[in-house]
Amino acid sequence: MSDRAEMRGPVSRRRRTTISDGGGSGAVKQANGSKCHDAGEKPPQYSAKAKRDEVPRHVSNNGNGKVDREMGMSAQQQQLANRTRKQRSLVEDINEKLSCHVLQESLLSSASGYSNYRGILNWCVVMLVLSNARLFLENIIKYGILVDPIQVVSLFLKDPYSWPAACLIIVSNVFILAALYTERRLAVGTITQMTGLIIHIFNLTSMLIFPSATVLIVTSITPVGGVLSLGIYTVLFLKLYSYQDTNRWCRELRQAKAKRLTRSYSCPSVAQSNGSAVHTHVFYPGNLTHRDMYYFVFAPTLCYQLNFPRSPRIRIRFLMRRLFEMLFFMQLLVGLIQQWMVPTIQNSMKPFQEMDFSRMVERLLKLAVPNHLIWLIFFYWFFHSSMNFVAELLQFGDREFYKDWWNSETVTYFWANWNIPVHKWCLRHFYKPMLKKGVNKFLAQTAVFMMSAFFHEYLVSVPLKMFRLWAFMGMMAQVPLAWFVGRFLNGNYGNAAVWMSLIIGQPVAVLMYVHDYYVIHYGSTT
Repeated sequence: MSDRAEMRGPVSRRRRTTISDGGGSGAVKQANGSKCHDAGEKPPQYSAKAKRDEVPRHVSNNGNGKVDREMGMSAQQQQLANRTRKQRSLVEDINEKLSCHVLQESLLSSASGYSNYRGILNWCVVMLVLSNARLFLENIIKYGILVDPIQVVSLFLKDPYSWPAACLIIVSNVFILAALYTERRLAVGTITQMTGLIIHIFNLTSMLIFPSATVLIVTSITPVGGVLSLGIYTVLFLKLYSYQDTNRWCRELRQAKAKRLTRSYSCPSVAQSNGSAVHTHVFYPGNLTHRDMYYFVFAPTLCYQLNFPRSPRIRIRFLMRRLFEMLFFMQLLVGLIQQWMVPTIQNSMKPFQEMDFSRMVERLLKLAVPNHLIWLIFFYWFFHSSMNFVAELLQFGDREFYKDWWNSETVTYFWANWNIPVHKWCLRHFYKPMLKKGVNKFLAQTAVFMMSAFFHEYLVSVPLKMFRLWAFMGMMAQVPLAWFVGRFLNGNYGNAAVWMSLIIGQPVAVLMYVHDYYVIHYGSTT
């Protein structure tokens, strides 16, 4: 027992001394170690837990020094980086002072790639406004105020109790209903396809002959009233042609026993929504109703389809803005025509009668500028304000009435983008059917221009009751002009050629009609 007690005593002391802290522990360990060696025992084995307790203590003792050294090194690195940065900025400043030129092109050179000319465009607008303001003041000083609202009424009516143009427009409902009832009979099969085709041809031909004969015979119809009534009949002619063509396609689909109407031309099969309510999807022959027909008659399009895209709601603020624009630009157009156009046309009669060529050119150029300005205002009034007003009122969804024709680099691009409703009609019902029949592309384009030339002549010569073919020749001249511009002029040169043709081309032909009309009716009294 004594031996075991002697053996336990040192061990217990070793355990106590290992846990003890401070510098004295090292001496105790040393003493114990010597006793152990003297007793012939092995050195004490420290447990893993004791080692783990010792390691953090040594690390913590050395950690503060390492952090201090790292902070000192980071401060030195920051100072060195700041010094290097200052030296670099000093070198850059010196280099900037020594060299101020780099390899670059002038902004107005095409190689520079610069394209922001907004300031120059604003300058052009300011110069245009100032130059026209000078002309306006000169006109006021020379002629005084010529704007007369009562005279505008006389342009439409000779007799306030006789409205022949309005009566002629009301009669157009006969042709509309004839087309509708013909399609109804064709849908149920009470008349043959050939009989229906003959009725449609007679109806469409009568729509061109009857109003023109009425305008030529009835003397109480004014030129402005005649242009208005013939313009409405021309629009209805194109609409009813598209109406019968589209319904014929639908009959062909039905006769082919298609399982359902596919999206072919005008027979879409996707339901359309109108806000919370969903429009009923119409299938042939369910579209042959009075409501559907008159919606198409008043819609701002020439191409018929069974289901038109519809806007979700009527925007009252948008509608009021378009109405205000319509009224304002209408008054502006009337004022410019009375104040600017009429005096210039009257003063140009004498050079035309005397056949003074230089004075004739000077007068035509003088008339071309105000005529072109009035044409631009008319374009905005009709294609943007008026057609958007009607489309918003009818919730007609397709508002693409024009594209960026002002960027036209070819004549064909202009005619395809300045009047989208007419372009769609020509493409759908005239140009593509001719190509499918094997007609050459150039001949088909020429035929489209010829048809457009016919209607331009129809709308000018018949109301004025004189036939000069200026409008027809002006439109047909677009064919060689389109070939020349597309072949030899590109980019900005082509765009300039298009603008030149608009300013001194077709407007000049219209002015020649007006001048001839004044010479015929007022030449002897001038």
